[in-house]
Amino acid sequence: MLDEFVGKGRKNDQKLKPFLVYQYLLKHSDEDHAVSASEIVGYLQEVGISAERRSIYKDIQEINRAVYLWENDSTIDEADEVLAEDSEMAVVVYDPSLKGFYVRQRRYNLEDIRLIAESVYAAKFIDEKRAKNMIDVLGDFVSEAQSEKIKHDAFLMDRTRTANTSTFYIVNTINDAMKLMIDGRRHIPEKISFKYLKYTIQDVKQQVEKRGGERYVVSPFKLLINDGNYYLIAFDDQSKQLRTYRVDRMKGVKATGEPREGEEVFAKIDLTNYAQRVFSMFSGEKEHVTIQFINPLLDTVIERFGVKESIYKKTDEKHFSVTTQIEVSNQFFGWLCGFGNKAKILEPQSVKEKFSAYVGKIYGLYSK
Repeated sequence: MLDEFVGKGRKNDQKLKPFLVYQYLLKHSDEDHAVSASEIVGYLQEVGISAERRSIYKDIQEINRAVYLWENDSTIDEADEVLAEDSEMAVVVYDPSLKGFYVRQRRYNLEDIRLIAESVYAAKFIDEKRAKNMIDVLGDFVSEAQSEKIKHDAFLMDRTRTANTSTFYIVNTINDAMKLMIDGRRHIPEKISFKYLKYTIQDVKQQVEKRGGERYVVSPFKLLINDGNYYLIAFDDQSKQLRTYRVDRMKGVKATGEPREGEEVFAKIDLTNYAQRVFSMFSGEKEHVTIQFINPLLDTVIERFGVKESIYKKTDEKHFSVTTQIEVSNQFFGWLCGFGNKAKILEPQSVKEKFSAYVGKIYGLYSK
């Protein structure tokens, strides 16, 4: 049916020319790489469209008009007036030093795309194949040369990444279950069920189903990301408590159709404190603790405890102390051990004694 409205012959192909010129410039040009009118003519001839250098200048003028009109919601006359008065508003410009044209303004600049690419690389919940595909997609928003630079600058690190290629489908299923509206209709948030995976010493390369394959039934409340992994905070049907699950260890996730439970329990928690307690060293009794560190560790300590609710003091020329509220636990003691003799608990005495006992148990494993 479309053929009835499309003419035939080389003249009609000329209507494609401005679009193809713009796409060629988007792919092959940037602030450091320009293309000449002759190069553009050569490309057009390769795809079967006749062109002369003079016509390329006209095409670029039309491209600048169209882009300004579209992005600024203006009229053609307004676009012409602005572009005539201020050449800086043109998206495609000529650079005399590079002897060619390049696209100066893009919807996303190189720094934006690089930041997104680095975030993709850092996310352990994205499997390697999908991560590489996503970087290829991001490359479409910058020039070919810039795309290669991004791939070179932010390479896919050799780190533990999920082998679960269904993570994003699982996230979609969970989000749908939590929605209040679906397709414009009111939706009651519902429970989900799934099988949960774990590693065993018999085969560390293959995860197995926990509880012998019995399905978990939970009420989902919040998805969050920590240290490159996706987690779900949910109200567990069995324990009647909030639990946290690694999304890439979930299998066969599906909505049950049963209304969600645990609303009052979730409403009572402070999400920031909950996340700190689950993902960091916080899982014990809260106490105000003063710890001494060597001066070079100041940045590390501030990143851990922040400055809002912590008090920092200089203790001598080589040390500082921090007093902050900590949920004292083995996780906290393990974290502190990582600093060796560069950190020391100053007070209270009760926490010093607990830490000494913790270290003593470890020492006992090696002193026999």
